[in-house]
Amino acid sequence: DPDREGEAIAWHVALTLKIDPETDCRVTFNEITKKVVMEAIAHPRPIDMDLVNAQQARRVLDRLVGYELSPLLHKKITGNRNKKISAGRVQSAVTKIVMDRDDEIAAFIPEDYWLISELVTTGKKKDAFRLKYFGTRQGDSVDKPKNGRIMSESRAKEIMENIKDQDLKVTSVKKSEGARKPAPPFTTSTMQQEASRRLGFSTAKTTKVAQELYQGVEISGLGQTALVTYIRTDSVRISEEAVAASRSLIFENFGKEFVCPYKRQYKNKNSSQDAHEAIRPSHFDLSPESVKASLTNDQYKLYKLIWERFLASQMADAKLDVVTLDAEVNGEIFRAQGETIVFQGFLKIYGDLKEDKEGSDKNVIPEVSENDTLKALESVCEGKQTVPPPHFTEASLVRAMEETGIGRPSTYSSTISTILDRKYVEKEGKELKITDFGRLVTRMVEDNFHEIADVSFTANMEEKLDLVESGKNDWVSVLDGFYPGFHEQIKAAEKNIEEIQIEKQKIGEICPECGKGELVISEGRNGRFIACSCYPECTYTRNIEVKAKGSCPLCGSGLLVKKTKKGHKNFYVCDKKGKDPECEFISWDLPADGKKCPECGSYMVWKRFRGKVYPKCSNPDCVTNKKKKASSES
Repeated sequence: DPDREGEAIAWHVALTLKIDPETDCRVTFNEITKKVVMEAIAHPRPIDMDLVNAQQARRVLDRLVGYELSPLLHKKITGNRNKKISAGRVQSAVTKIVMDRDDEIAAFIPEDYWLISELVTTGKKKDAFRLKYFGTRQGDSVDKPKNGRIMSESRAKEIMENIKDQDLKVTSVKKSEGARKPAPPFTTSTMQQEASRRLGFSTAKTTKVAQELYQGVEISGLGQTALVTYIRTDSVRISEEAVAASRSLIFENFGKEFVCPYKRQYKNKNSSQDAHEAIRPSHFDLSPESVKASLTNDQYKLYKLIWERFLASQMADAKLDVVTLDAEVNGEIFRAQGETIVFQGFLKIYGDLKEDKEGSDKNVIPEVSENDTLKALESVCEGKQTVPPPHFTEASLVRAMEETGIGRPSTYSSTISTILDRKYVEKEGKELKITDFGRLVTRMVEDNFHEIADVSFTANMEEKLDLVESGKNDWVSVLDGFYPGFHEQIKAAEKNIEEIQIEKQKIGEICPECGKGELVISEGRNGRFIACSCYPECTYTRNIEVKAKGSCPLCGSGLLVKKTKKGHKNFYVCDKKGKDPECEFISWDLPADGKKCPECGSYMVWKRFRGKVYPKCSNPDCVTNKKKKASSES
């Protein structure tokens, strides 16, 4: 492990074995291949005490905060001993980020706005394309509302009246050549974000699978083989050997024109990141397809993503033809923009998700010239409302942590797992939302230990710890500058914070078993459930029923949403309250209410692919499913 933790472990081992840390005893490598490991062993170095001190500073700081603050919170917040209560230098700041976003969403007041567009043609109906309202001419200038949004209904009606039944005159046609450059190879953060966007992986799953690829997988004919380089990195640097190998591979597989005409190198934000390389394949002779049979499905997907992202980073730019057309009618200016990919470049293997999704909706602009007349086919005025910022997902929260400087690549995944495990934050689909419990704990921390929940303070502390790593700061002085004041706050909080009793939520029913207690919502290791308030004298429990939309396709009764034992996936069952109390309906997919397959008559289910929801026959042997399978295999 070439990171701080590895350096500290090496130091401890050296002390235990009575080896002088200043001798050439430390070996590091970024990838587990024979060549790199042998080379590393041939060139040992002394232990870097700056790295060791940086690790010690982080460990001590986190323990000082956690060991003093967590017991205090546990003492002051009572009522549900199944909940683990903790606070930390990073987790508390991250929980506050989620809470602040949810507060922003709750406080958001939507505004009405209107968008106007014109469907026009040069004369041939097949050449029809759409122009969007851009602005209104006022003398020599143009009044351009932001994003073409008209914020008053009366103004929208006025524009519609001005353009009614009027043809447009082309006032400007600008053509240019554009280029799109590939993204850098993966860091820990960008790998977690893209695995979430493209593969639907959680950060914990991505970290686990990436670790397996780094440590080595049993490859048929090769034995245990590491497939990727070190996975905890915020560096985009690439070794000369990797650049040369990737360029050679691109030349062989795609041709000379797809190789970047110069050696493409990416710069890190600061020098402390240069210790590592970006995440990349370790063996350029082991393509994802060649080792697919030896990998699990998840390993194959992530390895393919890392492979394609890295190769794309060394490929030529995509080349575009860009057209911007302005047309005018009665002083109202409309604009159409279109781009055509004339050379795929890196997009050949690493396309843009948005393009893949919206490829069929591209605005193709026909050949037109200035002063041409465009015939108006349709004028559309759409009333819309502004929307609040979205809830965080795991991917966007990792990005926020990276952008604000909270945590480090090795802690992104574990921090998110912690705030989910503590029930401070919950997942609804992909969205992360603050819980009432998370809000209570975070408010208590914020009110009494402001610095712990403060994003800028946490980021500033990370910078100080980075300076320890680079030898520009003393680790003891960093701790000394923080701990005395924090300890005083702990002592004051012990006296001043009043105990808060968490009341369990009552559901308005008396326990059917003991007849004395009230039924309440309790929380256990596997989630929420209904229990008797007289526990432990009465042990009555039952599951909380969550109703699903629609009806059972077998008996017509209602549907319930259930979770798998680990709680990671939903499935659907009959509520058994209809004509068949023994109905055995169960499905991973939600039935499409009232829809039958036109081919075999089986019930349909809702499927999701790349953000789109569509009905599909539930019968795997149906000819509709076989057709899709056959086409994908061909």
